[in-house]
Amino acid sequence: MKNSNYIIELSNISKSFGDKCVLDDVSLYVRKGEFVTILGPSGCGKTTLLRILAGFGMADQGEIRIAGEDITDVPPHERPVNTVFQRYALFPHLNVYDNIAFGLKLKKVKPDEIETRVRKALKMVGMTDYEWRDVNSLSGGQQQRVAIARAIINRPQVLLLDEPLAALDLKMRKDMQMELKDMHKTLGITFVYVTHDQEEALTLSDTIVVMSEGKVQQIGTPTDIYNEPVNAFVADFIGESNILNGVMLRDREVSFMGREFECIDEGFGENVPVDVVIRPEDVYIIAHTDSAMFHGVVQSCIFKGVHYEMTVMTDNGYEIMIQDYNAFEVGQKVSMIIKPSDIHVMRKERVCNTFEGTMADSTHVEILGKSFVCNEMPDITGGEKVEVEVDFDKVELMDDKEDGTLMGDVRFILYKGDRYHLTVRTENDDNIYVDTHDVWDDRDIVGIRIQPDDLRIKRV
Repeated sequence: MKNSNYIIELSNISKSFGDKCVLDDVSLYVRKGEFVTILGPSGCGKTTLLRILAGFGMADQGEIRIAGEDITDVPPHERPVNTVFQRYALFPHLNVYDNIAFGLKLKKVKPDEIETRVRKALKMVGMTDYEWRDVNSLSGGQQQRVAIARAIINRPQVLLLDEPLAALDLKMRKDMQMELKDMHKTLGITFVYVTHDQEEALTLSDTIVVMSEGKVQQIGTPTDIYNEPVNAFVADFIGESNILNGVMLRDREVSFMGREFECIDEGFGENVPVDVVIRPEDVYIIAHTDSAMFHGVVQSCIFKGVHYEMTVMTDNGYEIMIQDYNAFEVGQKVSMIIKPSDIHVMRKERVCNTFEGTMADSTHVEILGKSFVCNEMPDITGGEKVEVEVDFDKVELMDDKEDGTLMGDVRFILYKGDRYHLTVRTENDDNIYVDTHDVWDDRDIVGIRIQPDDLRIKRV
């Protein structure tokens, strides 16, 4: 039984377009009066989820409730929500007043009540005395306020906002962030906001929902999401991070960058592969001294307005990003210190590629929709189901896609200090994960090859 304090209950929502799964069993519960931001990169499913909540799209499966009522099959105009789009969709032939009053006129609300509600909405969005202006004469920020006024005049229980600030310039966007935050407090209604802008999400939200590839990765407060990311995707997507491969040696002791560090994490076990996250502002950089934890040479130093952002190459070949109020010159030898409380240890989502496959014959295995040559498996017969493991660094990527056994494109790039960890989407929409020292760009088309010795095959 769900908490009655939840105004929105999205349960097990799935949606596909053809063979492409856009939302994969997504559940989300929003409290009354909460400002929730759905955050993620393009194509992660966030706008599709908002459209399904608004009624502009239908889920393949799952249930939607607002204020306890099942609205899964209710048409958009009967739902207690209003939506503000990235393109504000104002009527160019109507002035500000008539744009805001449009919905009320359709509902045959009395003219004197319309006037009262329009003036109240204008006051809430700071647009008093603009009612007779042509909407085409307004700035982007003013048009956005009119769109919000048109939405709130219908007294929705929930206001949905689909990247409403994306069309504004940087200064206007930051000004409107503060105004939206104030409006939310004034109105007291629930906001569900979609954006790909991490800073915007951290600034506005009570709760952030981080999505990737149709799945919810983490839900939490801005502080939780930033300081305690659950996986490498969230750590990389929210703010700047140093993300490194590590080994949890035992409770409160972790190894990474070729040395051992004290930390505050427990319960991982012993000698367990982990990911280690260190925020750039948490690395203390000082002039070179033998007594520091580790040492390196400054590779770059860029002034960012409030702080300097530097990259340092450590003595054993790891590149670390550091943010500090003091500048250190390129080429200068420096030392670094990391406090145990600033080392965040995360469980790895996976330690190798694992595929379900079928033996074609004793020397060929079918995985990822293709047949791969493997070492002879005389004890496994053709047609038998198998599990195949491949280490990340044993997957070869090639510029010429024709040189590979199959083809794919690079979808996610994570720098891990001394190598890149890539997600490559194959032509059959499977993911394969690759560790490489080579530099690839997002959406590069690549050939994929795996040598027979690097396929570990076992019966299911």
